[in-house]
Amino acid sequence: MLSENLTIVLPELLLAGYAMAALMFGVFMGKDRQAELILYGTVVVLAVLALMIGVRPEGTHVAFNGAFVDDGFSRFAKVTLLLGSAVMLLLSREYLKRHDLMKFEFPVLIALASVGMMMMVSAGDLMSLYMGLELQSLALYVVAAFRRDSLRSTEAGLKYFVLGALSSGLLLYGASFVYGYTGTTVFSGISAVIVEEGVSMGLLIGLVFMTTGLAFKISAAPFHMWTPDVYEGSPTPVTAFFATAPKVAAAGMFARVMLDGFGGAVADWQQILTFLAILSMFIGSIAAIGQTNIKRLMAYSSIGHMGFALVGLAAGTQAGVAALLIYLAVYVVMNVGTFTFILNMERDGRPITDISALNQYSSVAPGRAFALAILMFSLAGIPPMLGFFSKYYVFSAAVDAGLIWLAVLGVVASVIGAFYYLRIIKLMYFGEEVDPLTGRMPVTHRVALALSSAALLLGAFVQMFGVEALATQAAASLFN
Repeated sequence: MLSENLTIVLPELLLAGYAMAALMFGVFMGKDRQAELILYGTVVVLAVLALMIGVRPEGTHVAFNGAFVDDGFSRFAKVTLLLGSAVMLLLSREYLKRHDLMKFEFPVLIALASVGMMMMVSAGDLMSLYMGLELQSLALYVVAAFRRDSLRSTEAGLKYFVLGALSSGLLLYGASFVYGYTGTTVFSGISAVIVEEGVSMGLLIGLVFMTTGLAFKISAAPFHMWTPDVYEGSPTPVTAFFATAPKVAAAGMFARVMLDGFGGAVADWQQILTFLAILSMFIGSIAAIGQTNIKRLMAYSSIGHMGFALVGLAAGTQAGVAALLIYLAVYVVMNVGTFTFILNMERDGRPITDISALNQYSSVAPGRAFALAILMFSLAGIPPMLGFFSKYYVFSAAVDAGLIWLAVLGVVASVIGAFYYLRIIKLMYFGEEVDPLTGRMPVTHRVALALSSAALLLGAFVQMFGVEALATQAAASLFN
């Protein structure tokens, strides 16, 4: 029995073992000299584990008395977040070297955060969920403040830690209510109690507190206040990482809790999720309009996009979960490309984050400007980019679930949000002349920027590279 359980959690064990081995290697072999080697090793390990999980046999496998679930849903989320982590870590190398941040601790922390994220999407118990969540969060608190000589980076780490601790407290408080009124922490047991006895007032209070804690983790409004400051203050590679893999893990965990644990109370949590989705979509769309810092703009963009993702989850259907997974996969690709560009926004060796620096950028680097324009069109949800189709799927799922008004509000928010994406394109092609950006883009960055923009432009013509079919299969595992 133990060997069977260990086989099921083998990817997590391998990554945790690698992280501890890399930590010891870095300490004993000389800190900074081995940093690049550990970074490359971490990228390889993450990519190999993604492949290993992707080729695993189909079906649902449960370990440790239901505390850990390996199914199609978790495998899809894990492959997405592991590949996102690997790509962003690889793209971080040049920035870390240029700004004297190449420390061996950085890839080790990313590996540990990835272990936590894998645990989050496979959690089948409130206890294992919290363990995965805190492992991820503790690593992210540190990397947010990784630039120790920067006041903004230290402030970002502190804000993230304080508000993250608050959200964890709310989540635990809600979990205590759920345990008190159901007598179990296992999701399947909670679901069985709801089916037999219905949703009591105490259980509903627990659900509200848990939802609040989870909303913090995906930066959904009105619990988004940490996001702009943390995105702006953190080193750009850290911001890029925050915008990709942790979003997939948090949204996947959200879906797991709602459908596995509270699948019999869809009518109750659907109201909460629609409220969160509406606020996130409109706050993310409207608040970003006045931003002049591109990292803060991307922070509000992430808030809005998590609102759109929640529209799919709010539907409470298999099609809605499939739409959520499609949205997350496309969102990762869009952010990989966008932050690849932002990592190279420099002038005379200094990082530049002011949006006005993009004025007339098309005359300096027409190829990069065109790629960024495709990314902005996709983020805005303009056809034929994949960003349009990802929004179409979540809105379609909402309409099929009878939430037509939510889909209409989503379209309105999307139109509002298009303004600040299109403004960047306008500045690049029709803005006033300014001192040009002089940052050189390494070959790996050029490849990442080209591939991400090409995927978003061509994906709709090649059936989304099979992502739609894989997401549909993954969503079905939550409803079996």
